[in-house]
Amino acid sequence: MKVDFTRWLPAIAKDKHRKTALSVVGIAALGGLALAPTAVAAPVTSGPHEGAVAAIDLATGKAATEARQDDQPVESGLTTGSPTSKPPAGKPSRDELIPHGVEGAQSRIPLDDAQIENAREIIDVAKKTGVGDRGAVIGIATSLQESKLYNLGHLGAYNDHDSQGLFQQRPSSGWGTPEQITDPEYSATAFFNSLKNVGGWQDMPLTTAAQTVQVSAYPYAYAQWEEQAADLVQQLS
Repeated sequence: MKVDFTRWLPAIAKDKHRKTALSVVGIAALGGLALAPTAVAAPVTSGPHEGAVAAIDLATGKAATEARQDDQPVESGLTTGSPTSKPPAGKPSRDELIPHGVEGAQSRIPLDDAQIENAREIIDVAKKTGVGDRGAVIGIATSLQESKLYNLGHLGAYNDHDSQGLFQQRPSSGWGTPEQITDPEYSATAFFNSLKNVGGWQDMPLTTAAQTVQVSAYPYAYAQWEEQAADLVQQLS
């Protein structure tokens, strides 16, 4: 489907100190996010999510040709792992991070410093809440689908109900106040505490565990981010 990028809207993206971090995000790309609990998700693809790449390019000033050069993602110097590569000393193995194997084709997007910092925060909170490296993979994959790892504020008329933050949590559904759910530490803690209440989440495929928490209208969309999430956890933890 051809995506129309002729319309853009101002969107507030906040860092963990609640400062404005991003001033413009593509509405067409945001239409490809799964915004829990009512989702609007793009289909699983074999490469970078076209709408997401365009939004990131616009926000960061990166050219799409640079982001897609040789079909390799640009990730702030992070490398792309492989199922057979030996993890660095002290890092979790691929089998620990993806114990059930990936489901379907995988997507990737380039990441800027703000997204990397949000991924670090999710990993730190995963450790604090006791869900470990596998939980961190689930959390990052969920945030990649929901907000592309941006801490989004309210998007005005284009917002999905009152969904905000890294995980697009809704105050009206009891996730917290808008100020709380746009605090990355709070929102990640809320996500992982809910995940821990899912019986047997450790033994579930990623998309099942994420969907049980998020209740998305597109439950299988989370699966496409598992490899990129695992790479981030392995390299940032």
